[in-house]
Amino acid sequence: MPADRPPGIGAALAGAREQSRRSLLRNHGGGHASVSNLELFFDLVYVFAITQLSHFLLVDLTLLGAAQTAVLFFAVWWAWMYTTWATNWIDPDRAPNRFLIGANMLASLIMASALPEAFGPHGWQFVAAYLTVQIGRTAYTSYALGEWKRGSGFNMLRATLWFCVAAIPWIGGLLTDQPLLRLAWWIAALGIEYAGPLAFFWFPWLGRSRPQDWEISGSHMAERCGLFIIIALGEGLIITGATYTGVEPARGVNAAFLNAFLGSFAMWWVYFDIGARRGAWHIEHHAAPGLVARQAFTYWHIPIVAGIVVLAVVDEITLAHPFDPAHPDFVALVAGGMGLFVWGNMAFKRISSGNPWYPLSHGIGLALAAVIALWGLATMPPKLALAAASTIALVTVALWEWGSFHGGWIERMEARGWWIGRALRRRMNRRNARREAREAARR
Repeated sequence: MPADRPPGIGAALAGAREQSRRSLLRNHGGGHASVSNLELFFDLVYVFAITQLSHFLLVDLTLLGAAQTAVLFFAVWWAWMYTTWATNWIDPDRAPNRFLIGANMLASLIMASALPEAFGPHGWQFVAAYLTVQIGRTAYTSYALGEWKRGSGFNMLRATLWFCVAAIPWIGGLLTDQPLLRLAWWIAALGIEYAGPLAFFWFPWLGRSRPQDWEISGSHMAERCGLFIIIALGEGLIITGATYTGVEPARGVNAAFLNAFLGSFAMWWVYFDIGARRGAWHIEHHAAPGLVARQAFTYWHIPIVAGIVVLAVVDEITLAHPFDPAHPDFVALVAGGMGLFVWGNMAFKRISSGNPWYPLSHGIGLALAAVIALWGLATMPPKLALAAASTIALVTVALWEWGSFHGGWIERMEARGWWIGRALRRRMNRRNARREAREAARR
């Protein structure tokens, strides 16, 4: 044995390696963590869940139907998102974790299967599966993190208790057959669950979590949320293809099919050209990635995904009846879906850019959504015309933003000697100087 090595260090190193081997955690220390094949397999269940939600809304295009769809959507998103947080910490390659994720998949599949009748006879099936996913997975993650063994660091244990409290109104909704009362109970349950991260899971005698407890791999979180956007866009393409296959050849059907594809491609461009890349960089390099994940990814991806789902319903309706007049419910779908998608991206990109202002291109997009709504309500144009207008608006947002970040509109105007370019540059420089002065004063 070398003289500079203390006795027993070999055994200590071997013990440390064995402990690491048996750990249920990724132990990434906030660094990179790759998305596993099992996580991608898990996501297939949520492709089915998103399809179920689209059909649920399509069957009941009323205010009550929209509210019920929203409640179910929030539940589906929350179940998927908390699993994303869990797999950011636990290692999917460890056998116990694989069994946990597999059980989570089965319960999620049962939950998704019950969605069409969640406000009817299958409500108990939906609630039982949902609570099994949320409480079971979060309690297991708490165990894997070692929170049951030490006297501090009860982050996931607190989250488990919040889900247990929310279970009361979830079950309360099952005790009534009236859709409105069930809706009210379940809105209360989701209100409790969604308030949890904002309150840092404060719980009596356990206190509240700290941002340091949310040490995550930012690259993993960004990639997982990007993949869910792909899921939602892919579900829209599946609906478009299936509907196109089933409809009788008629005037306008091919145009509606092409419009649906262009709309999906424009939404992909808006999110992935700038937003996804910059969001990934921002969360990877931020001092508190857990807070960024809570704000930018956990909450602000909700309107993005919801907008994609609603516009998928628009495409299906347009394919079936391209030249029928656009009634107010269809106008609400078109303008609301586009508005949700652009609004979510707008807030997400503001956070990830570090700038105090929202992207102008997305502000223009929201204005165009309002114009489309007014036009649709005033004239009731053919459904294809209204859907095409939303696609044109999304393409406008995508190209405007692309021009801004690939050469820059201000730079182009300055190169041509336009006075407006110089004025905008001065305004931007003044704004940046004021922001730097405020940051210096804080330091």
